[in-house]
Amino acid sequence: MVAGSLDPLMKVPIIGAPLSGGASTPALAAAVCEAGGFGFVAAGYKSVADVARDIAKVRAKTQRPFGVNIFFPTRLEADEEALSAYAELLATEAERYGVAVGAARWSDDEWEGKLELVARERPAVVSFTFGCPDAQVVSWLRGCDIGVWCTVTTRGEAQTAAAAGVDVLVVQGGEAGGHQSSFDDGDAMPIGLLSLLQLVRRVTDLPLIAAGGIASGAGVAAAVAAGASAAQVGSALMLTPEAGTSEAHRAAFAADAPTALTRAFTGRRARGIVNRFMHDHDAAAPKGYPQVHHLTAPLRAAARAAGDAGGINLWAGQAYRLAEAAPAAEIVERWGAEVRAARRR
Repeated sequence: MVAGSLDPLMKVPIIGAPLSGGASTPALAAAVCEAGGFGFVAAGYKSVADVARDIAKVRAKTQRPFGVNIFFPTRLEADEEALSAYAELLATEAERYGVAVGAARWSDDEWEGKLELVARERPAVVSFTFGCPDAQVVSWLRGCDIGVWCTVTTRGEAQTAAAAGVDVLVVQGGEAGGHQSSFDDGDAMPIGLLSLLQLVRRVTDLPLIAAGGIASGAGVAAAVAAGASAAQVGSALMLTPEAGTSEAHRAAFAADAPTALTRAFTGRRARGIVNRFMHDHDAAAPKGYPQVHHLTAPLRAAARAAGDAGGINLWAGQAYRLAEAAPAAEIVERWGAEVRAARRR
């Protein structure tokens, strides 16, 4: 891609967020691309072989450019005693669903293998979440003719990513659903998107992509007016037929429960619709990602299979109530028209 411009990648300034954990599918990524937006393959939690298959499936459905999102393997300090205590506390959940609590373990999510995969497959973009690779890795990927994007949640993270040589910054506000993509996973109050766009723009001239709480064409237009080159949307696409969102999760979008940040499911702060599991375990949940993710994974899988929305992570942004059960292409095309109309006005 050409540094400083997103024009070769999309006809409308709308990016389908990589929704790791099942909601992202090749069909969703391809539909967003075909409608003129930019879709992503979510590599998080998947094997290298599975990611390769997803890339092939997207290419079978569209000739448009698309991206692959990879988790940066930041290893943050975790309290082993706190993790053990949390595992004991989750015994009630294990009994409820008839499965064993998982093992608390750290993993790099097949980091090296996924880097090698994208270097071979050469998607248009590789984006990173939870941290930024060093300048050597960034330069290597760019040398493979791959654009490099990094998700940031503070001005300091934006400066770090810019210094590493990335092409684009995905600016994630605190309104966003799912994991906060902060490098350090601290306890500070996350910054709202509008404030963060202004703070980041002050320290870099890189193209900015706005993410968090955007769920309409007007929202996209507002993000662009605030200085973003495009908007990345996730929750707004989770009710589309192409998304892999579970039935229990889809049903939760029809309710009116609030969202909150929690470590209860994965040990890293993430925004989801408040449910029973969050009520029961948020206060006791320790820091520790992906250790807590592995602890709760069997419990969440069993709850999802049972259709129990009270026991799964209902990731959703603050504007999730605006999500529509319409085809992804229809949404992207309609929002693109609304953005063009807003620009004319």
